[in-house]
Amino acid sequence: MTPLIMVLAVAAGVAILIFFIVVVSFFQLWLQAWLSNAYVGFSSLIGMRLRKVNATTIVQSRINAIKAGLPLDTDDLEAHYLAGGNVQRVVQALIAANKANIELSFKEATAIDLAGRDVLDAVRTSVSPKVIDCPDPRQGSSTVAAVAMDGIQLKAKARVTVRTNLKRLVGGATEETIIARVGEGIVTTIGSSTTHKKVLENPDSISKVVLARGLDAGTAFEILSIDIADIDVGENIGAHLQIKQAEADKQIAQARAEERRAMARAREAEMQAQVVEMRARVTEAEAEVPKAMAEAFRNGNLGIMDYYKMKNIMADTDMRDSISKIDKDPESKQ
Repeated sequence: MTPLIMVLAVAAGVAILIFFIVVVSFFQLWLQAWLSNAYVGFSSLIGMRLRKVNATTIVQSRINAIKAGLPLDTDDLEAHYLAGGNVQRVVQALIAANKANIELSFKEATAIDLAGRDVLDAVRTSVSPKVIDCPDPRQGSSTVAAVAMDGIQLKAKARVTVRTNLKRLVGGATEETIIARVGEGIVTTIGSSTTHKKVLENPDSISKVVLARGLDAGTAFEILSIDIADIDVGENIGAHLQIKQAEADKQIAQARAEERRAMARAREAEMQAQVVEMRARVTEAEAEVPKAMAEAFRNGNLGIMDYYKMKNIMADTDMRDSISKIDKDPESKQ
């Protein structure tokens, strides 16, 4: 044998060995797809291996789709797999939507899946609506508290029945938005009630008002009903606020009274100072009298007899003053 023939023989042997390995590796998948009328060629299976695509997932998903009447192509399934999507979940969602007569295309399903939403759960919620508690007990609060116009606090708990809107699932708000909007609607409705008794008599009025507000706008859900599961009477918030206001007014009045008292004390001290000052001036003036009398003696304007008469008048005045003080003393009368 020539060297060329030997090389060709070795190459043919290697090719046959590779073909045998490939056939053995993909034969079961190929046969399963062929028998299920979801034919996938060996070249497609080899290409999946080279592109690091899980051929088993693609083939089984295609078989499930074909059996359900959905003609999905392996290229579309591979593209979604390479994009990081969950192929099996998308196919299951498409099958469930098809059986429930819900309009859902492969493009919409893959977009929902790549957006991080559970597309199968969304389809199931569209078929079987779910109930959301408002408020969410996982957040720590079990009731929504609001105060009516008469100051009485009411604590309500609602159950919101929603259905997934597949057209708005991508980019639509989540359950947290629904809970927040319903809670806001409950607070607004109770707060606008004149008395808490009206709310207790007709709790369904809350549901009607809140449901009429169109709270599902811009969300991934459609609100079917809002039911008030429980409503209790809380504290008299109005009375507490009035008590606090009265206490604050009392403190303000006390502060103002203390301010006026301090001003009165300051005014009294000021007047006392003025009295002392006036007395000092009187004393000062009285000290000038002897000087004036001496000057009058020297100038001849005042005689000795005039001086004695003045002294007698002053003595008489002192005596009368002493007698008047004795008459006013109650102990001297006893």
